[in-house]
Amino acid sequence: MKRWSTRTLVTAGILITPLAVLAFSPPLREEVRSLGACRQLATQGFRPLADARIDRFLGKVQAYTALCRGGDQAVAARNTPWVDWARYWGTGDTSSKSSASFAFGHLSRDSRGIDGALIDLEYQRMELLKFNLFDNLTFKTYVEGRDGVPGRSIHVWPEMRLSATDPHYTDVGGDGTQLCQGELIRYRTASGICNDIRNPRMGSAGMPFTRNVQFEETFPQIGQTEFVRNRHGGRIDLLQPDPQVISRELFTRKQSDAAACQHGTGTSCDYIKAPFFNVIAAYWIQFMTHDWFTHLDEGTNDAKAPLVDMGCKTARDGNSARPLTADEIKRLGCRPNDRIDAARFSETSAPPTFTADSQTSLQRVPKLTSNDNTAWWDASQIYGFSDASAQRVKRDPKDPARLLMVQIPGRASEGDAQGYLPTLTAKDPMNPEWAGQEAVAFPDNWSIGLSFLHNLFAREHNQFVDEFRRRAAEHPDNDSGLRDPANPSRVIRMRDVSSEELYQAARLTIAAEIAKIHTTEWTTQLLYDEVMYTAMNANWHGLVRQDNLVSRALDYLAVDVKGKSIRESDQTAWYSVFASGAGIFGLGSHKYENKKSFLGFDPDGTDVWNISNPDDVNGGVNHFGSPFNFPEEFVTVYRLHPLVPDLLDYRDYRTPNQIQKEVPVISTFRGAATEAEETNGMANW
Repeated sequence: MKRWSTRTLVTAGILITPLAVLAFSPPLREEVRSLGACRQLATQGFRPLADARIDRFLGKVQAYTALCRGGDQAVAARNTPWVDWARYWGTGDTSSKSSASFAFGHLSRDSRGIDGALIDLEYQRMELLKFNLFDNLTFKTYVEGRDGVPGRSIHVWPEMRLSATDPHYTDVGGDGTQLCQGELIRYRTASGICNDIRNPRMGSAGMPFTRNVQFEETFPQIGQTEFVRNRHGGRIDLLQPDPQVISRELFTRKQSDAAACQHGTGTSCDYIKAPFFNVIAAYWIQFMTHDWFTHLDEGTNDAKAPLVDMGCKTARDGNSARPLTADEIKRLGCRPNDRIDAARFSETSAPPTFTADSQTSLQRVPKLTSNDNTAWWDASQIYGFSDASAQRVKRDPKDPARLLMVQIPGRASEGDAQGYLPTLTAKDPMNPEWAGQEAVAFPDNWSIGLSFLHNLFAREHNQFVDEFRRRAAEHPDNDSGLRDPANPSRVIRMRDVSSEELYQAARLTIAAEIAKIHTTEWTTQLLYDEVMYTAMNANWHGLVRQDNLVSRALDYLAVDVKGKSIRESDQTAWYSVFASGAGIFGLGSHKYENKKSFLGFDPDGTDVWNISNPDDVNGGVNHFGSPFNFPEEFVTVYRLHPLVPDLLDYRDYRTPNQIQKEVPVISTFRGAATEAEETNGMANW
């Protein structure tokens, strides 16, 4: 090992005497070795981004990197299949903090661990952007580029234009250059168009799901290439391996007293409670996915196609499948006669191909599915995403800015005072199985958790409206802060805000509130560690929150240099680092005359940001060469239903430490959820 001089140790943040060096304690010896590893890491410089997908960073680092960031425990953990940063100092809960550190600031053990973990995450993010974006409409352009601009630097695509059949076709420019303006950028649109004003269709209802894997790897049973055929060899299909058998073998909760549990309908069932997650959090993700995506058309799949088998037919025996015996079917408890609707596909014809750099690739997946919801974080599960869904959203006839809430006769407690959402009627667009449920935009897969959260945020919407009404009554001539893009210079006073303007402002507020809860609270509880807490909060605040020389320099680098460059590395890797979300390094949104490189807050300046200037509205958008939508892979991994226990611990809010009864979760679906919500009250739930 290299000899450490006193000067070197002082530089590293350690001040010890030569005599003390002779009697290093074990923690100090590890510290010296880890700081030596940090020096080696610094001399190596940043790891270059991979040039090929097979070489991308998978979260495994060099031994000296692990030693610098997590000491001996991190080095030992490199032999596990998990990402290395989870064993760095300070990256988990408080138990991961180092008990001893002899350096200070960003050289302290915990800071080295957290900073290193954030660097690892950013590497993975940059290479995911480089290798794992596959849009079904624009992938060829992503690979080949256009008009001398690399594909990953392209911002606008003709495939994202509104078609002539869209009712807003002429509003955005028709056959000419399309640009969303006026009312289309004032609020959220029902169909989700115009969130990107230069790509009107992006993320709107009906757009194809994207993919995070190569198109050739999807639908392996088709065997698009020789490699895929050899790799999967007929071993993977909708029913291979048998889905019901896998579900019963891997996801059945083993019960110590099966008779008492009665398949989830009894009085006592065994399950392991999450130490940091509650039942509301489990239902929260169902609430979120109802905002983001659906493969169904009003709750139905392809009703014209033959029903599809659900499995419970075969078991794996070596590399082949054999029929299940009657005894095995009985033991598993699955239902071999179950059938489901066939999946809906918007396109099943053979996909076109193209050749680039001597490699032939598919331009899209063999079978195309569409997202019938808006992909944006726009609370569309509450407010609607189509004409049919919008008809189920009830406005209060006495005040159209509010959502309709109904009082339950004889119920006067504080928890009931704000009322409950009305139920669906025969006049509403609905499936028969939705009868008795609340009237909401997305009523499919209804549960007690969805009932609770929809009622909660409907009340939140109304409280926003009521508070605005109260302030408007006190200060009717004050500036409301709202502006009309068609006339941005006109000040809209509090007294002049219409019911529609207030309704739409409340929707924007509720959608943002939901997004912030999910980002900074739900995600940081599911992924319970310091690194994810820091990273998720950076989406809103940046890592450098203060207005200082560092933040100003990074603002300039991100927006004026990297953001306007057409170099692929600037538009993807570096822009990703400096300007992701609200700005990983604190990218601001202010704009001042004669301070074009400064986006922070100047208390003495006059913000000249103008809603009538398209560059101000849309200038910072970067989709990294691939239009936004949800990928099918995201939909797959967000299946978190095992989080919901078989029995719900029901309590009275007046005696919260006493469980009143165990409610079988299976009895709180569809119309029964609404009945349970209203009978027992939101305060208790």
